[in-house]
Amino acid sequence: MSGLHELVARAARRTPGAPAVHDGDRTLTYGELDALADRRAAGLAARGVGRGDRVVVWLDKSADAVAVLQAVLRLGAVYAPVARANPVTRVERIARGCGAALVVTDAGSCGGVPTAAVDELSGPAPYPPAADRAPDDPAYILYTSGSTGEPKGVVLSHRNASAFVAWAAGETGLTPRDRLANHAPFNFDLSVFDLYGAFHAGAAVDLVPPGLAYAPDELVDFLHGRGISVWYSVPSALTLMARRGGLLDRGRPPALRVCAFAGEPFPPPDLRALRAAWPGVRLFNWYGPTETNVCTSHEVTDADVARDAPPPIGSPCAGDDVWLDPDGEIVVSGPTVMLGYWGAAPHRGPYRTGDLGRYDEAGRLCYAGRRDAMVKVRGHRVEPGEVEAALAAHPAVAGAAVVVVGAGLDARLHAAVVPRDGARPGLLALKAHLAERLPGYMVVDSVSHVRELPRTANGKLDRAAVAAAVAAGAT
Repeated sequence: MSGLHELVARAARRTPGAPAVHDGDRTLTYGELDALADRRAAGLAARGVGRGDRVVVWLDKSADAVAVLQAVLRLGAVYAPVARANPVTRVERIARGCGAALVVTDAGSCGGVPTAAVDELSGPAPYPPAADRAPDDPAYILYTSGSTGEPKGVVLSHRNASAFVAWAAGETGLTPRDRLANHAPFNFDLSVFDLYGAFHAGAAVDLVPPGLAYAPDELVDFLHGRGISVWYSVPSALTLMARRGGLLDRGRPPALRVCAFAGEPFPPPDLRALRAAWPGVRLFNWYGPTETNVCTSHEVTDADVARDAPPPIGSPCAGDDVWLDPDGEIVVSGPTVMLGYWGAAPHRGPYRTGDLGRYDEAGRLCYAGRRDAMVKVRGHRVEPGEVEAALAAHPAVAGAAVVVVGAGLDARLHAAVVPRDGARPGLLALKAHLAERLPGYMVVDSVSHVRELPRTANGKLDRAAVAAAVAAGAT
């Protein structure tokens, strides 16, 4: 099994003149990226970075940032990417928490942690080669929000990432002719496919600038104008592009052949419209928390979009085993499961995702919400995600978030709804719609209309922000 540090060098030996990274008007070939990564590795080594050290990469997405990630791996070190928009106090907590040897940034100082600017990391001499690395050596740490308020570092190995990347490249049929869009920030696990899927195949990756990530008009122009053949993002990015960027009005992007999405359920009406607008484009619904990479996959069919529910998350992939425990929780075992959380004991055995699932009539696994989002209303257990999925099937609803207002016997379900195409679906219409699909105790008691739902930095629904806004009377 190839390590992540070998992919660019291997492609550079095969096709040194092929494009590797498109960064706006700048393009690095594989030969250029390979050489730049070597120079950055020499610069890191000169600052004492070696095998097993952690390097926080606090930079905007750029070709230089990609070279730094490669440089860290070539030394046998471990990178922790942090989006440039993060405040310095959070970066300090991350750097101190993982005992970082260095923070690479253009933002200046980072508390007492040693820092270096990208341009300072250069050396003419060959960097000291790392000792033989094992597939289970850590490659990178992805930090997520922790329940305690402290960032939680998910440690992934070369084996974890490579098992997913090799499977995904084969499943999507990646070739050196492909051009993958990198929509997600480097600290979000979706970017693993964009970068390393491209490098695995000797294809090119085109970096979406952070300022464009949720600018629908510009994203649609990017997709068409940059000749993207493989797109991967959260569904909310695609629905935003469709509703406000005219994505579906311009026809199928000429080069596009694969569109994968993950991270949240895709509202059925939006998926139906996408499928109709893009005949011939393969659509994949991928599932997996950061701790497991992608562990199940489903290729969307015409029958799926005819249903009144999000598509299944499908079947196990990348060598993993995936099943439901007796309480309906999704459990994963296999090569993509993380090494553990930084600073905690190594993870052993299957990983319990905290997600709930069920099997449909065809035996395919379907996502049914979060165990930790489960609420009780008038004595009944309710999964808000299931109510939201049912609401999203209404033709006048573009998005919905369901929260509980009140407590005890006064607890009620409230839906914050994003209207579709100027419609304003009323409470009675939505209650009737839900009553046809759900038990009575899962029918919402009140509704408010909002222009958009709050999202986290990774584009997922921020349910806590919705609840706070409802409690404050802001919706």
